[in-house]
Amino acid sequence: MFTGIVEELGTVAAVEDQGDAIRLGIRAATVLEDVGLGDSIAVNGCCLTVTTVDGDTWTADVMQETLDKTSLHGVRPGDRVNLERAVTADKRLGGHIVQGHVDGVGEVVSRTPSEHWEVVEISMPAELGRYLVDKGSVTVDGVSLTVVGAGDDRFTVSLIPETLARTTLGTRRPGDRVNLEVDVIAKYVERLMAHAGKDDPRD
Repeated sequence: MFTGIVEELGTVAAVEDQGDAIRLGIRAATVLEDVGLGDSIAVNGCCLTVTTVDGDTWTADVMQETLDKTSLHGVRPGDRVNLERAVTADKRLGGHIVQGHVDGVGEVVSRTPSEHWEVVEISMPAELGRYLVDKGSVTVDGVSLTVVGAGDDRFTVSLIPETLARTTLGTRRPGDRVNLEVDVIAKYVERLMAHAGKDDPRD
């Protein structure tokens, strides 16, 4: 589990094509301070497993399913990526509950700069629209954000200078693809409501 608070910007060091998968090498510092093989690190919001560590570079195997359903398809050496280690019980939950399981890929539609923040509009698969509400939570490329306005197939967020400087969202441009994860609590509520009363032994 993650919180959507990005710890550092890493750099893709290598992409090894393995046919139905890729081996991704990422150069980092902070997330390697206490890393162990088998640990989970979110890369642009995708939960990946550490398979090797060599100096300042770690690797992860990315299966075809992940490539098909996330923006990790097409990453290249030199690309910057948002990194976050799995949260531990003694840490503050600064963002919201994030699983690192991407629900869909959206696209940056527009950016509107202001003096102290920037409003970014992002398109999303229509089936995700029901999980977003104004002032609710959404994860974009692994960054926990508050929804400003929720539509049927797009939404807006406001990015403060800290987010613009410390994450890849500061350089995303219209047309760029981004990983989206909706609030898991909304999905659980939907599931429970759909089955409300069906399994009640008193019926």
